[in-house]
Amino acid sequence: MKKKITELIRERRVYFDGGTGSMIQSMGLEPGEEPALWNRTHPDRIASIYRQYYEAGCDVVSTNTFGINRTKFEDYDELIQDAVRICREEADKFEEDKYVALDVGPLGQLLEPLGKLPFEEAVEIYADTIRAAKGAGADVIIIETMNDAHETKAAVLAAKENSDLPIIVSNVFDSTGRMMTGGTPGAMAALLEGIRVDAVGMNCSLGPDHMVKMVEEYVNYTSLPLIVMPNAGLPKVVDGETVYSFGPEIFSDYMVEIARKGGCILGGCCGTTPEHIRQTIEKTKDLPYRLPEKKDLTVVSSYTHHLEIGEDPVLIGERINPTGKKKLKEALRSGDMDYILNEGLKQEETGAQALDVNVGLPEIDEPAMIYEAVKALQAVTDLPLQIDTSDPVALEKAMRIYNGKPMVNSVNGKQAVMDQVFPLVKKYGGAVVALTIGEEGIPEDAAGRLQIALHIIEEAKKYGIDQKDIIVDPLAMAISSAQDSARVALEVIRELKKRGIRTIMGVSNISFGLPKRDLINSAFFVGAMSAGLSCAIMNPFSVPMMDAWHAFRALNCNDANCLDYIKYTEERVETAASASLSVSSSGTATSPRGGGKDVFPTGETSALKQAIVSGMTDRAARLTKELLQTEEPLNIINGHIVPALDEIGKAFESGKVYLPQLLMSADAASGAFEKVKEKLPASDSDRGRMVILATVRGDVHDIGKNIVKVLLQSYGFYVLDLGKDVAPEVIRDTALETGCKLVGLSALMTTTVPAMEETIRLIRETDPSIKVMVGGAVLTQEYADKIGADRYSPDAMDAVRYAEEFYKKLEAGS
Repeated sequence: MKKKITELIRERRVYFDGGTGSMIQSMGLEPGEEPALWNRTHPDRIASIYRQYYEAGCDVVSTNTFGINRTKFEDYDELIQDAVRICREEADKFEEDKYVALDVGPLGQLLEPLGKLPFEEAVEIYADTIRAAKGAGADVIIIETMNDAHETKAAVLAAKENSDLPIIVSNVFDSTGRMMTGGTPGAMAALLEGIRVDAVGMNCSLGPDHMVKMVEEYVNYTSLPLIVMPNAGLPKVVDGETVYSFGPEIFSDYMVEIARKGGCILGGCCGTTPEHIRQTIEKTKDLPYRLPEKKDLTVVSSYTHHLEIGEDPVLIGERINPTGKKKLKEALRSGDMDYILNEGLKQEETGAQALDVNVGLPEIDEPAMIYEAVKALQAVTDLPLQIDTSDPVALEKAMRIYNGKPMVNSVNGKQAVMDQVFPLVKKYGGAVVALTIGEEGIPEDAAGRLQIALHIIEEAKKYGIDQKDIIVDPLAMAISSAQDSARVALEVIRELKKRGIRTIMGVSNISFGLPKRDLINSAFFVGAMSAGLSCAIMNPFSVPMMDAWHAFRALNCNDANCLDYIKYTEERVETAASASLSVSSSGTATSPRGGGKDVFPTGETSALKQAIVSGMTDRAARLTKELLQTEEPLNIINGHIVPALDEIGKAFESGKVYLPQLLMSADAASGAFEKVKEKLPASDSDRGRMVILATVRGDVHDIGKNIVKVLLQSYGFYVLDLGKDVAPEVIRDTALETGCKLVGLSALMTTTVPAMEETIRLIRETDPSIKVMVGGAVLTQEYADKIGADRYSPDAMDAVRYAEEFYKKLEAGS
């Protein structure tokens, strides 16, 4: 009886196939022809590709379904079934076990809020793909070439909810080690282990030389088997044909190093052939094999990075919680999301490393509000979030939409609560805050609270939730009513630390009912950190609390060379020199970094700029409308909107922010610009700066083009978007009819680059003055030069910079 693929991976190194699209291209794929249709028009050639890979020694071959879904093909289900059936038939011809992987690729669209595709709609599109393959003979699902954490999660949820097949996930990273939307291997390991896939890794984009370095990083964070499927280097054009820089011998040499560093599942992507894989198998099959060591790391994550909870105390901002906060209650009742976002951004600026999100008020729809709050917050900040609710419906809504591995606040020792919370954590992943409350309430002594904590940990194991994902709260009760509360809480922390259990606490609870609470809070905070506290839910605007944290980290060797402490004290001195510290009505001093102030004070002329930089679209539009009452429209563009875009653009180019922040800022700028255009004459509002954009014939991926479109529009360009799969003649004719002198072409697949080359040739023959910029995952500078492009743009900001340069020269008459 054939072993499950997961069993085989536990025993030995497993081999996937190589490139399919490049193989189809070598077999005569016509320019602009869709590879997926070959499942029907050339089933014999598709079968031949599958067979060649199996004969090369592959254990698993992926179906020719990478680009198939219901948004691209009406008969997507039949095309998927044909591909799986053909592969199954070839696999069954071999005596040894051979496996069929249903290949699921990206949708080619950005999910909200970066794009227009709702998260649940993405889940449903993927669900249709998974359901279409049912019964056709697949053994495993590979979700590959994913460049966005949120879309990755949507695909995995669809697979888990509609199939019981093993799931392998492979993401795309660039040479800096990040995904298109900023995710790192550590972030993806946290997310994907949390939602319980069977193997993780990377493919495409890079050659094996670059992936060697990234394998080490992945292995440091994941406990799952690692899949590595590089391209055969970079593509280039030789005598009119696309070739790749690494032949089978050099490619396989690099794969030996990847195997030695921890690659458990090996294969190839664009440009690799059966010979690439055959030589890889020959050179690596007898190398020592080991699965990654099980990591005892407590981590949460956002879409860009993971946050480790361990010896270095983590600060969780407590300000998005209505308890005792009149203004926040008013904002929740009125649906004022700007206020909530402002609270989140202030805490991030002040030094919070994660944000608690609690929107519970009896009179509001908590599930709907927490869904909107989590969705909005993760659009403007990349800090991990702690989802804080006692409502299981609200908890699931927030966990499902959350783009990463969240903290979940909370569970306790009551059986009914554990029965509600643990199934959700099992499904969606998360690090759980465990309150030491039992069926009889909160024990007065440390032993009783410790017993409850250990009981919760044992109960979690029944759901497959490890101890590392339980963070215990020993509960700081007010010493004004029970003076030994601090001593008891610290004793519990020390006992849990001895057992390697992480801890968390709402520190300020200790001082309720007392004057000058920061004196008590900061002293208790130092005692808790000394006892081993892992996380503090605290007010990051409190100077004494931040002082205590920075000083403790320096003393406890958590701050290398005391650099963070030095920077913090310098900022503190600068602030004190310019203004004395203010004290709020509650007796809490505000942070020296300005965290006690509104990040976007409406009275300051920089408010619009800051709103755009932070990606707050509604606020930017509202501030623009207000400014138009006192400022000229062009002054607003040149004095607020363009400087904001330049600031965020430079931050993106220097790697300080990532694509989501860039797109949210562009969206905010577009909203502001629309308000300005209402006050401008039509000839001034479009400024005559037109750019035609199109994804070339045969290519149905819109992501890159749409990103460029959003950014160009935010800079005031008029964009004529011709869509995807656009014939060369249509692009040329549109440019001639409109008089547009700048065309942008996008292609994701190697099979469609010839269509890009043909488009450029037609434009050159008709009007050489029209400039063409090109971009896409498969392109390089050399490739762009070969096909005659005027500009290769590796990212969207480069396309904007070129468009600006082009029109400046055009307007200057040069």
